[in-house]
Amino acid sequence: MIVKSKELIKTIRLIKMFSAKEIVKQLKVDNESQILRQLELNKKEYKTNSDYQVWQEGFMPKEIMSDEMLNQKIEYIHYNPVKKGLVNDPADWKYSSACIYERGEKGIIELDLPY
Repeated sequence: MIVKSKELIKTIRLIKMFSAKEIVKQLKVDNESQILRQLELNKKEYKTNSDYQVWQEGFMPKEIMSDEMLNQKIEYIHYNPVKKGLVNDPADWKYSSACIYERGEKGIIELDLPY
Protein backbone atom coordinates (compact mmCIF):
# COMPACT_ATOMS: atom_id res chain seq x y z
CA MET A 1 0.00 0.00 0.00
CA ILE A 2 1.23 3.46 -0.81
CA VAL A 3 -0.08 6.10 1.57
CA LYS A 4 0.54 9.77 2.14
CA SER A 5 -0.48 11.10 5.53
CA LYS A 6 0.64 13.70 8.03
CA GLU A 7 -0.24 11.15 10.75
CA LEU A 8 1.01 7.96 9.09
CA ILE A 9 1.14 5.76 12.20
CA LYS A 10 -2.41 6.72 13.19
CA THR A 11 -3.65 6.23 9.61
CA ILE A 12 -2.13 2.75 9.32
CA ARG A 13 -3.48 1.77 12.75
CA LEU A 14 -7.00 2.84 11.74
CA ILE A 15 -6.79 1.00 8.40
CA LYS A 16 -5.62 -2.19 10.15
CA MET A 17 -8.30 -1.99 12.85
CA PHE A 18 -11.13 -1.38 10.41
CA SER A 19 -10.03 -3.95 7.84
CA ALA A 20 -9.34 -6.64 10.48
CA LYS A 21 -12.87 -6.27 11.86
CA GLU A 22 -14.36 -6.44 8.37
CA ILE A 23 -12.24 -9.47 7.39
CA VAL A 24 -13.24 -11.40 10.53
CA LYS A 25 -16.88 -10.44 10.06
CA GLN A 26 -16.85 -11.73 6.47
CA LEU A 27 -15.01 -14.93 7.42
CA LYS A 28 -17.72 -15.61 10.00
CA VAL A 29 -20.48 -14.98 7.43
CA ASP A 30 -18.71 -17.34 5.02
CA ASN A 31 -18.27 -19.93 7.80
CA GLU A 32 -14.50 -20.05 7.21
CA SER A 33 -13.77 -21.78 10.53
CA GLN A 34 -10.35 -23.09 9.46
CA ILE A 35 -9.08 -19.60 8.58
CA LEU A 36 -10.61 -18.14 11.74
CA ARG A 37 -8.91 -20.83 13.81
CA GLN A 38 -5.55 -19.96 12.24
CA LEU A 39 -6.08 -16.25 12.95
CA GLU A 40 -6.98 -17.22 16.52
CA LEU A 41 -3.76 -19.23 16.88
CA ASN A 42 -1.75 -16.28 15.49
CA LYS A 43 -3.03 -13.93 18.20
CA LYS A 44 -0.42 -12.82 20.70
CA GLU A 45 -1.21 -13.82 24.30
CA TYR A 46 -1.01 -10.27 25.60
CA LYS A 47 -3.63 -9.08 23.10
CA THR A 48 -6.87 -8.90 25.07
CA ASN A 49 -8.99 -6.65 22.85
CA SER A 50 -9.46 -9.23 20.07
CA ASP A 51 -9.80 -12.96 19.53
CA TYR A 52 -7.91 -12.90 16.22
CA GLN A 53 -4.62 -11.62 14.75
CA VAL A 54 -5.24 -10.59 11.14
CA TRP A 55 -2.26 -8.27 10.56
CA GLN A 56 1.33 -8.48 11.68
CA GLU A 57 2.28 -5.97 14.32
CA GLY A 58 3.98 -2.79 13.22
CA PHE A 59 5.00 -1.70 9.78
CA MET A 60 8.12 -0.43 8.09
CA PRO A 61 7.39 2.75 6.14
CA LYS A 62 9.73 3.78 3.35
CA GLU A 63 9.93 7.35 2.12
CA ILE A 64 9.50 7.54 -1.63
CA MET A 65 12.22 9.81 -2.92
CA SER A 66 11.61 9.88 -6.69
CA ASP A 67 9.14 9.06 -9.45
CA GLU A 68 11.33 6.09 -10.36
CA MET A 69 11.06 4.71 -6.84
CA LEU A 70 7.30 5.31 -6.79
CA ASN A 71 6.88 3.42 -10.08
CA GLN A 72 9.00 0.53 -8.76
CA LYS A 73 6.84 0.27 -5.61
CA ILE A 74 3.60 0.40 -7.62
CA GLU A 75 4.84 -2.34 -9.97
CA TYR A 76 5.95 -4.49 -7.03
CA ILE A 77 2.50 -4.21 -5.43
CA HIS A 78 0.71 -4.89 -8.71
CA TYR A 79 2.70 -8.08 -9.37
CA ASN A 80 2.17 -9.66 -5.93
CA PRO A 81 -1.04 -11.51 -6.95
CA VAL A 82 0.73 -12.73 -10.12
CA LYS A 83 3.68 -14.05 -8.10
CA LYS A 84 1.24 -15.90 -5.81
CA GLY A 85 -0.47 -17.47 -8.84
CA LEU A 86 -3.82 -15.80 -8.18
CA VAL A 87 -4.00 -14.13 -11.62
CA ASN A 88 -1.92 -14.05 -14.80
CA ASP A 89 -2.27 -10.30 -15.37
CA PRO A 90 -2.02 -7.79 -12.50
CA ALA A 91 -5.02 -5.88 -13.88
CA ASP A 92 -7.19 -8.97 -13.37
CA TRP A 93 -6.81 -8.82 -9.57
CA LYS A 94 -9.98 -7.01 -8.51
CA TYR A 95 -8.40 -5.47 -5.39
CA SER A 96 -5.56 -3.89 -7.36
CA SER A 97 -5.13 -0.49 -8.92
CA ALA A 98 -3.38 -2.14 -11.88
CA CYS A 99 -6.59 -1.98 -13.93
CA ILE A 100 -6.49 1.82 -13.62
CA TYR A 101 -2.87 2.05 -14.75
CA GLU A 102 -3.03 -0.59 -17.50
CA ARG A 103 -6.57 -0.24 -18.87
CA GLY A 104 -7.85 3.06 -17.58
CA GLU A 105 -10.69 1.16 -15.88
CA LYS A 106 -12.04 2.14 -12.50
CA GLY A 107 -11.36 -0.47 -9.82
CA ILE A 108 -13.49 -1.42 -6.83
CA ILE A 109 -11.29 0.67 -4.54
CA GLU A 110 -11.30 4.42 -5.20
CA LEU A 111 -7.83 5.91 -5.35
CA ASP A 112 -6.11 9.24 -5.64
CA LEU A 113 -3.43 8.53 -8.23
CA PRO A 114 -0.04 10.13 -7.68
CA TYR A 115 0.10 11.57 -11.22
